[in-house]
Amino acid sequence: MTVLSVNVNKIAVLRNSRGGFEPDVVRAARTCLDAGAHGITVHPRPDARHIRADDVFALAEVTREYGVEFNLEGNPFAPPREGYPGFLALCERVRPAQATLVPDGDAQLTSDHGFDFARDAAALRPLVARLKALHCRVSLFADADDDENSDDMRHAAAIGADRVELYTGPYAEAHAAGDAGAMLSRFAATARRAQAAGLAVNAGHDLSQDNLGEFLRTVPNVLEVSIGHALISEALYAGLDPTVRRYLAILASA
Repeated sequence: MTVLSVNVNKIAVLRNSRGGFEPDVVRAARTCLDAGAHGITVHPRPDARHIRADDVFALAEVTREYGVEFNLEGNPFAPPREGYPGFLALCERVRPAQATLVPDGDAQLTSDHGFDFARDAAALRPLVARLKALHCRVSLFADADDDENSDDMRHAAAIGADRVELYTGPYAEAHAAGDAGAMLSRFAATARRAQAAGLAVNAGHDLSQDNLGEFLRTVPNVLEVSIGHALISEALYAGLDPTVRRYLAILASA
């Protein structure tokens, strides 16, 4: 069954908007794990717009306590700055079960594209090797491509990654517009190419209760979904515990 890693960035956004300690990111993570979530994801940004380095350290302890996956996302090329030691430095400190590399910059509101694996291979390869030396599973953020002859997934595998995380924003947009068929075919084809290249497949971004089931029924062998914005938004109305349980029910039925 596909596993659920809950991204708690949005809890930190709300906390930071007021200052102080509420809502508590660690308490939110514990609530998700008590409800049955299989892991916790965070994406600390250099500008500390939501998750901060101290949150990363605290959540690493929580996931170790629960014996679940800690998935740390970030741009490995972003330079350190005050309050942000750099992505690899964070990974060296907390040794996450999974490190997901994402090509985002400060100007981006949210992650909105994957790597160009042919262009970025030389720069990524030594970073992936450093992370794997820390015993982190490495996943690379990737776009879906409808070109059956594309070498994108072979390039990703040659970089040394264990998985790709398919950026599902375009699928979510197509689903919301009522026309997801072509996009689902694109994602399914990309997943098959990744698996043929020896890569496992994760997925994330704008997945929700409305669109998750159809995605998992169509795209083969997705091992993990990372869901934050939609889940936290839905939890404002239904509560965090029941919302996580609803996602788990979707995973079980798909």
